[in-house]
Amino acid sequence: MPEYKAPLRDMQFVLHDVFHAEQLWETMAAMEDVNRELADAILEESAKINESLIAPLSQPGHEEGVSWVEGVVTTPKGYPEAFKQLADGGWGGLSGAPEYGGQTMPKMLVLLFEEMLYSSNIAMGLYLTLTSGAALAIASHASEELKTKFLPNMYSAKWAGAMCLTESHAGTDLGMIRTKAVPKADGSYSVSGTKIFITGGDHDLTENVVHLVLAKLPDAPAGSKGISLFLVPKFKVNDDGSLGEANGVSCGSIEHKMGINASATCVMNFDGAEGYLVGEINRGLQGMFTMMNYERLSVGIQGLSAAEAAYQWSSLYARERTQSRAPSGPVNKDGAADPIIVHPDVRRMLLTQKAYVEAGRAFAVYVGKQLDLSKFANGDAQERGAAMVELLTPVAKAFLTDKGLEGTVHGQQIFGGHGYVREWGMEQLVRDVRISQIYEGTNGIQALDLMGRKIAANGGQTLALLVAEMREFSASAAAVQGMDEFVSPLTEAVDNLESLSAYVLEQTKNGDANAIGAASVEFLHVMGFTLYTYMWAMMCKAVLSGDCAQGDAFAQAKLHTARFFVQRLLPQAKGLSESIRNGSASLMDIPEEAFI
Repeated sequence: MPEYKAPLRDMQFVLHDVFHAEQLWETMAAMEDVNRELADAILEESAKINESLIAPLSQPGHEEGVSWVEGVVTTPKGYPEAFKQLADGGWGGLSGAPEYGGQTMPKMLVLLFEEMLYSSNIAMGLYLTLTSGAALAIASHASEELKTKFLPNMYSAKWAGAMCLTESHAGTDLGMIRTKAVPKADGSYSVSGTKIFITGGDHDLTENVVHLVLAKLPDAPAGSKGISLFLVPKFKVNDDGSLGEANGVSCGSIEHKMGINASATCVMNFDGAEGYLVGEINRGLQGMFTMMNYERLSVGIQGLSAAEAAYQWSSLYARERTQSRAPSGPVNKDGAADPIIVHPDVRRMLLTQKAYVEAGRAFAVYVGKQLDLSKFANGDAQERGAAMVELLTPVAKAFLTDKGLEGTVHGQQIFGGHGYVREWGMEQLVRDVRISQIYEGTNGIQALDLMGRKIAANGGQTLALLVAEMREFSASAAAVQGMDEFVSPLTEAVDNLESLSAYVLEQTKNGDANAIGAASVEFLHVMGFTLYTYMWAMMCKAVLSGDCAQGDAFAQAKLHTARFFVQRLLPQAKGLSESIRNGSASLMDIPEEAFI
């Protein structure tokens, strides 16, 4: 299995040269202690621990998997020790609230740590990032008593967190959940029910697991309006902070999955477990979705991370593996054959990987910027950041993971037969990343959310903000010498996105009830291609305007890769757009009995 090397140069380029993060942080009071020097130090230390400690555990952990014996969940060899080193290094509290021991680092920076962690070992990364997400929901919605009691140990990764939504009959439609919470005289609740597909629901990495559980009170309204959120620890916590007795929380079994075998995916049983209300009664989804916006970006980063690892390994392999001769004649004249990187189809796959990974990294940081604005900015900037987060989150989750799987499959294809053999590691990447298109809301659901709730529901007003921003960038970038070949495709893509959304909204107004659903997936991909074009244009501007050294190989590779993207990948958006404009009839008119 090849080694993972953190792409520090590209991360620093995106953070500093493209988004000028330090200047942004200077405008935020909570970020007053964060500067470029600190950010780079965090990235460099992250690279060291992920390359040397976390990545080597990925393949053996995948092979060994998690075990469940008589209710006890055990992670693979080396995982508890490595997780403790992550905890001791403070990596679990990077984005936490400082009053409870967190470090309040900006999401723009933290997500780059998450990328390294997931590229090294997605299964290990899940234990830490889900704890951070659960802590975020608690910090945002729980009482002061609960924050004080639980957050310090979660930020220190002494305790882990898990989110418990899904039930066997209720996945996307959470309004159907049956888990009940009965009020008790002391103000707590007795929580009973069974949840499935609970990532990190139980394990041996920490001494306690703090579950955020969606449940309904006995008199709750029907549907999603009757859902409340409860904090339910595996072990009760005494007033002095020490652990008390077991809390009626148990793991009934673990799932045997296609990938992420070292991640404990649990069936969790709550048998009269003591729980504590988080937020308001019947408004549990509000608290959970605070966590979900961050977690959906995190899942998107899993797709990006797997594609980055696949690109690294397949690029190295393509330069070393010799087969046949270059179409233009021998390159390796002293050898029996040329390295396969000389072949156009191999280059097509490598450049596709590279173009999606580098644009995806910039897009992830761009969404992280919006999250930071929504949390730490003031006034109009904060309001706009929150609106952009809502609009961009489904794209970040779905497009990053769709292109992540595509990137790993390209990597596997470049390896040929070796890509199908376990010891080379490529087939594990394909297995591990596949779940990212499914959990935290399937990508089809993300597309419906984008088209229905984030665009149609407000008549495209938030999309108009994004369109205006991209047009403003194009106008300013046009003055930079050499930018026309990147600005013109962006302008065309933005015009198409705007007219396409108007078309779908018009079809809906004209009575086509299926217009949104029929167009949603293709529309999300058109928007993803448009946003990646924007990212590439920003990166090229950073190169051509002198924000980084134009003469070096890194800068020239940026321009070459951007050129490949706009010429060979972006045209896919035209075909997707044509599909949308052909309407919903061919999709919906076929009778159900024809599906035999």
